[in-house]
Amino acid sequence: MTITQPARTQHVPISEAAAVQPLKKVAQYYIVTAFLALLIGVLIGPLQALNYGNINLYNLPILRNIIQSYYQGLTLHGVLNALVFTQFFISGWMLYLPARDLNMRPNLKFAWFSYWAMTLGLLIAAVPILMNNASVLYTFYPPLKGSPLFYIGAGLMVGSSWFVAWQVIGLWWSWKRAHRGQITPLVTYMCVVTWMMWIVASLGLVVEVLVLLIPWSLGLTAGVDPLLSRTLFWWTGHPIVYFWLLPAYISWYAFIPKQAGGRLASDPLTRLAFAMFLLFSTPVGLHHQYSDPNISPLMKTIQMCLTFMVAIPSLLTAFSLAASLEDAARARGGSGLFGWMAHLPWKNASFTAQVLAMISFIFGGAGGFINASAALDTVIHNTAWIPGHFHITVGTATTLTFMGIAFWWVPHLTGKPLFAPKAALWSAYTWFIGMMIFAVGMHWQGLLGVPRRAQISNMGQDVYQSAHLPQLLTAISGGVLFIASILFFTVLFGTLWGKRRSDGEDTPIPWSQAISTHENSRLARRLEALPAIWVMAFVLVLLTYGPVIGPMLANSNPVPGLRLW
Repeated sequence: MTITQPARTQHVPISEAAAVQPLKKVAQYYIVTAFLALLIGVLIGPLQALNYGNINLYNLPILRNIIQSYYQGLTLHGVLNALVFTQFFISGWMLYLPARDLNMRPNLKFAWFSYWAMTLGLLIAAVPILMNNASVLYTFYPPLKGSPLFYIGAGLMVGSSWFVAWQVIGLWWSWKRAHRGQITPLVTYMCVVTWMMWIVASLGLVVEVLVLLIPWSLGLTAGVDPLLSRTLFWWTGHPIVYFWLLPAYISWYAFIPKQAGGRLASDPLTRLAFAMFLLFSTPVGLHHQYSDPNISPLMKTIQMCLTFMVAIPSLLTAFSLAASLEDAARARGGSGLFGWMAHLPWKNASFTAQVLAMISFIFGGAGGFINASAALDTVIHNTAWIPGHFHITVGTATTLTFMGIAFWWVPHLTGKPLFAPKAALWSAYTWFIGMMIFAVGMHWQGLLGVPRRAQISNMGQDVYQSAHLPQLLTAISGGVLFIASILFFTVLFGTLWGKRRSDGEDTPIPWSQAISTHENSRLARRLEALPAIWVMAFVLVLLTYGPVIGPMLANSNPVPGLRLW
């Protein structure tokens, strides 16, 4: 059987089904591992929501034998959902798509090596977390000191993502050499940009773990500077949001228009948005450190302005996607100023999940302006507002998109039909509703001064009496999200355990055509200079972080580690 890919010239061809299946198997391992991590993480989620509903279940004897403290549960929830789930899904997603887009086969031995190295890092880090020897949350701020195994495992897991990144960049570079003068296919362009951004962004975390935390946790150094460590973490900690979001954007731009029955509004505009993300999404971490001492107000202000610059490609995305959806709806018979919206395929679980994710990101982006503002951030810094915001960005915009992708990608990879499509649709709606209720409750509590990362349900007195209504909303959201999780994982495992009926190509990748193509586009041709843009991004990071980190290195204040659990 031949798999046809229109207008894709072969270099190392994977057009034969026998060559595609091994690549699909690697992707399956990544996606299943990702969702297993999400499953464990979301089972702990209701405990966190109930805590902010002032209901403490962590002291139940049956739970005390599994999770020894609120902070161990919070660490598991954050690490599994924000780090493990996202990284494994993205690695499989952005390895598979460029290979199919370019019709080129990656080095499968190296692809498997990358997967197993990542999995080994996960297992090494999981042991101390499960043994309550690394309850330092997913930010792992010093001077809280976890087991060396946690830092070693986390470093290996994050470092393994570079293996995937370099493999994709190498695949693209081989294609470029074989097709001189041609413009990179759009999906590959977006994947390469995302991996380039991630390599620059993750440097901070890699340096923090390898140079500071591992030697410190092993006793090779007497202490670590908390401010330097925090700064290196946030070098990565905010750009990682775009590492989560851009793979979702790939689906929104490249596949959602086709799923809706329409076309992408503009190919060159999409490339411009991604190139801007490469430049501006990394030198922005200091807006998480407005309250930290010994960082120049000037540098904080510069990074605040750069943070607002990231809004430009996000607004371009909003315009482009709205135009694509309207084009699709009007092609399906829609009319009127808003009436066209009813003609979108709302019964398609994959489409609906992702459009609901887009809607959630409207609110997430609006809240992001407040977080990025030096004046407004002082009101909500380190309050429940922050996890409320976090859950409608990564918790909904990213996670719900990945769930929606899974509704077509798992059948495509496995050759098994989607199990219970109606349950899939309801899982999308209930997840969206649950997250919106959670966001309202947590944002509201944040405005009332309820702190984040706090076991408020274990306080001896009712300090936050004015927060009873938002606490109730937060508690209710935990139950709604638990129902959504049951529905989603029933569909996922029902599909995985179903009977294989084909090679999966009867569920094709929904490549979208563009209204405005890159043909004869000067903008698209100029944006092909990705290595130059990549260098500019790295230089911009050095210019914004060099003056910040330099004085910290010259005036280091190391402190010994603490264990408070």
